[in-house]
Amino acid sequence: MSDVTYYVAMPLLIDADGSPVAGAAEECQSSTAALRRAEILSRGAGHIGAIAFSRSGDPMTGEFGDATLLRKFGNVPQDLTAL
Repeated sequence: MSDVTYYVAMPLLIDADGSPVAGAAEECQSSTAALRRAEILSRGAGHIGAIAFSRSGDPMTGEFGDATLLRKFGNVPQDLTAL
């Protein structure tokens, strides 16, 4: 099977310790849809921001490349590796 690209919007929240944590990711139909959804999620109650990203790979083998950040919205930390 050939590679498939998934587009995702994901809100960021603050946990009890004051650290940013990832919210529930939402799969979108396109990069444009992921960007729009992330912008909306960034303004949601309790959210500090959101990101839109894509990830490509082969769902049959489970092998995926690293996520590619499309855009950050709101108060998103510079380093996203901890999420």
